[in-house]
This record gives sequence, structure tokens and C-alpha cells, in this order.
Amino acid sequence: MLKIGLTGGIGSGKSTIASIFDSVFNIPIIDADIIAHQLVKPGQPAVLVLKKYFGRSIVDDDGRLNRKQLRDLIFSNPAKKKQVEDLLHPLIYQQMNDEFSRQSSPYSIFCIPLLMETKMEPFVDRVLVVDCSVNCQIKRVVSRDKLSNDRILSIIDSQVSRDYRISHADDVVDNSKSATQLAEQVKKLHNQYLSFSNC
Repeated sequence: MLKIGLTGGIGSGKSTIASIFDSVFNIPIIDADIIAHQLVKPGQPAVLVLKKYFGRSIVDDDGRLNRKQLRDLIFSNPAKKKQVEDLLHPLIYQQMNDEFSRQSSPYSIFCIPLLMETKMEPFVDRVLVVDCSVNCQIKRVVSRDKLSNDRILSIIDSQVSRDYRISHADDVVDNSKSATQLAEQVKKLHNQYLSFSNC
């Protein structure tokens, strides 16, 4: 069974592509962000460790992780960002493998936003990059997350460049196209992945 690593910059449309694989072709989606959210639910060991590292303000009175506080902290301090990654990433990848082992589909989509940034390309069999222009990324993130342009650009700058991502991809989806064209691209990839899984 193939592992397809779906990645792309912030606001590139990874969730849109994953949704097509899921809803149209019934392909399992194993999402690093969803797993990360599960790992930091109140009472989970990861939350307690984050609180120990970064102080009580990192959680609210109900023990829930203060995501905005954590995001502000790690994007202003590379050392603290690395601490968080060193704690969470091994747990996330272990959980992804556990979920993958329970699948029976010819392939699964591993949605991993920071696949290249964490140099985890060997974790998957193929890398599928979702691509769009930086202007398109900014518009989508402003609409979705209500972040300032400066914050969005700082996040984009903290990720690998668009050129790097494309040059290191096995497959690329152009997410600046119409919904019909997007669906056609995903259908072509689906058939390609099925053929690979039968080799």
C-alpha cells in the first residue's frame, strides 16, 4: 500500500485536494494537523509537557491549549519552535503510521503541511505538492484565519520556497484552476496511484 505525502504552503488548498480524494475516490486521509489537535486535547501528555516548557499561559483554565499563544510564541522564537516540533512530530508520525496500518485501500493520502520543512520525505512513497501563487495563498488565509498580511508572509517565509517545493515534488496539483480542472487533475493522479499500487 502506497503512502502519498500531500503537502503545500499555507493556504495552498491541501484540504480541498484531500477532500476530493476522500469524497470522490474514497481514499483514506491521514491528516497530521488533525492528529496534532488530538494530541493536545486537555489532559493529554503532550499538553502537560507544553505547559511545563512554556508556562501556564499556554493553556486556559479548562486545560485547553491556547493555540494563538503557542503560535505567537513559536513564530517569534525559532528555538522554541524547534522545541515544540521535537516534542510533537515523533508522536504525530507514530500515530500516522498506526492509522495507516489499519487501512486496506491501495494507497492513503498523508496530509503533512511541513513534510519538506521537517525533511520527512522518506516517510512517504511519493510527494504530492499543491501549488498556487503567493497572492492566492494570502487571500485564502486572510479569508480563513483573519491573520494580518505581515503574519501570513512571516509564515510563508518560515516554510520552504514555492520553487523548492515544486522541484522536490513527484507530482504537482495546480490549485489556481477551476473546480472542474482541479477534479480532473486529482482523477488523473488517482488513476496513476492505483497503477503504481498494482505494480
